[in-house]
Amino acid sequence: MKVIGLIGGMSWSSSLEYYRLINQLVAEKLGGLHSARIILYSLDFDEIERVQREARWDDAAAILIEAGIALKQAGADFLVICTNTMHKVADAVVDKVGLPLLDIIDATGNAIMEQGLHRVGLVGTRFVMGEEFYRGRLQKHLGIEVLVPGEEEQA
Repeated sequence: MKVIGLIGGMSWSSSLEYYRLINQLVAEKLGGLHSARIILYSLDFDEIERVQREARWDDAAAILIEAGIALKQAGADFLVICTNTMHKVADAVVDKVGLPLLDIIDATGNAIMEQGLHRVGLVGTRFVMGEEFYRGRLQKHLGIEVLVPGEEEQA
């Protein structure tokens, strides 16, 4: 079984959900008392939120790269970033760390395509809805048209 390197803490509750779902799927697939081989690097979300708010994406990438390198050194075979928003820096993380990333945008796109959909609505954080990284990847890589609420409709 491969070792999953989770970059979490953004927020801790989303990391908990990733941990729970991954282990639930492993138990369902393998049966018995099987669980996933996971290494978790939990970041301080206050620091992440600050660099996001200040649009310091190079700093955000550096933080996740440091986490990814630590996970690689600890024995992770691949990475998972436990939040949508920080996928904005996913390419930089993959380039610098040298491990594959199970990308949530690609997984979402594949699930959309499996259902035969080509036009979807996207609701998420302001960063996810307003920045190009999420919509652009779905549109460019899979030809999926992505609609987001207008600025006045976003909370």
